[in-house]
Amino acid sequence: MAITLQERWTRTVDAARGTDADGPQPGPYADELLKRWSEPQRRYHTVTHLTAVLDRVDELAGHAEDLAAVRLAAWFHDAVYLPERSTNEERSARLAERALAELGVPAARTAEVVRLVLLTVDHDPAPGDRDGEVLCDADLAVLGGTPEAYATYAAEVRQEYGFVPGEAFRTGRADVLRQLLALPRLFRTPQGYERWERTARHNLTTELALLTT
Repeated sequence: MAITLQERWTRTVDAARGTDADGPQPGPYADELLKRWSEPQRRYHTVTHLTAVLDRVDELAGHAEDLAAVRLAAWFHDAVYLPERSTNEERSARLAERALAELGVPAARTAEVVRLVLLTVDHDPAPGDRDGEVLCDADLAVLGGTPEAYATYAAEVRQEYGFVPGEAFRTGRADVLRQLLALPRLFRTPQGYERWERTARHNLTTELALLTT
């Protein structure tokens, strides 16, 4: 039987802080995070996205050096999300720093989670940053979905930015797509590259063509 998100969170926190660590029960923190991921302004950055990222992290787990930190970063990477603001990752990182300190996660691991959350600003981990590679690949895996799944993703992103006029959205979105396509590799783990790179580049190129014609 599949475990719940709350159970996944509790197992991750227990692994992250160690069996001898003291700290409050993890459950209420999961409830608060899931409440954030369920806010009404979200269309793509929802609990469904969180679950997908956690699942992809599990698939890429063999590449990670600190799997507990990567999983915690997945939980926090869009915990603060307001489409009209450009500081969501920074605010999500600060939330992670406070919450994990309260939960008794060691300072070094908490700092690693903060670093990983901030990597999702540009999804460009340094060579050899295995934890960053896993998190960024998991977050970008949606780009390598089927044409139908990608179209749903793109439509949900547009809904989140419904307050932006059409021409301004097309210009901004096209810039984001060009930045992604300019990366030498979208996916840095061997498994992620093999599974998603070619399809993701096709999807991004197709969306860019639609936006600019």
